[in-house]
Amino acid sequence: MLSLLLSAVLAVQAMAVLELNVPEQPVVALHSSDVVLNCSFNHTNPFNLSDLSVFWQLTDTQRSVHRYLEGHDQLADQAERFANRTRLFPNQLGLGNASLLLSRVVVADEGSYTCFVRVKDFGSAALLLQVAAPYSKPVVTLEPQSNLRPGDEVALTCVSYGGYPEGDVIWQDAGGRNLTENITTSVVANEEGLFTVTSVITVVLEPNSTYSCRLINPILGEEGYISVTVTGQNIAFPPVALWVTVGLAVCLLVLLIALAAVCRRKIKESCEEAKREGMISLKS
Repeated sequence: MLSLLLSAVLAVQAMAVLELNVPEQPVVALHSSDVVLNCSFNHTNPFNLSDLSVFWQLTDTQRSVHRYLEGHDQLADQAERFANRTRLFPNQLGLGNASLLLSRVVVADEGSYTCFVRVKDFGSAALLLQVAAPYSKPVVTLEPQSNLRPGDEVALTCVSYGGYPEGDVIWQDAGGRNLTENITTSVVANEEGLFTVTSVITVVLEPNSTYSCRLINPILGEEGYISVTVTGQNIAFPPVALWVTVGLAVCLLVLLIALAAVCRRKIKESCEEAKREGMISLKS
């Protein structure tokens, strides 16, 4: 029994393991762009490509991403969603480069990938792919938009879209202090898996209030920023009454001008009549 165990240990020690090099940190790919998943191996002795086997597969599901055997791509069992989107670098395989080019990256591509290489010896290594997409510049809207007075409650809505992964929204006041109360944030994904982030904050309006909305992409580290200043004014009367008052004032002004013109004409006529009467008296 001991001799059998010793033989098994020696056999395991005799098996050569091919060392593969892959990135230790997650590989970040922009949505809709191409990305290279780096995988290299060191092989001291020359070899023929017909002796080389390279397999790329999803680590969790073991679905085939790309397969190379006997000097050719073998894609019969490739997962359908990777069709026409993957390739190796044939001119560099003999140099130990087993990297995979993945084209037109989508959100569903995110995850762990395992690289398998065999040239007499065998080795494997896994790497993590993260997908990212920048968010649009935030836009802030106000509700209500008019007839605002200090002390009114106002809802500010900040919207940004087309990003991945979920963004973090930070509201701040004019002094740069974070606002944490009365905030509701929702995240909705479209058919591509990209997010629209909507954040609503309710505030009590002051005479001059400045608020800023910051949206941060946790992977890209990019920050979208917008600020808005809301002015609340003490309105003496509603807009309808204002227009009525302006209309009455204009009418009164026109009436005064007309009255002045009439009075001026009357005075002129009186003066001319008095002048004529004076001339008649002199002739007599």
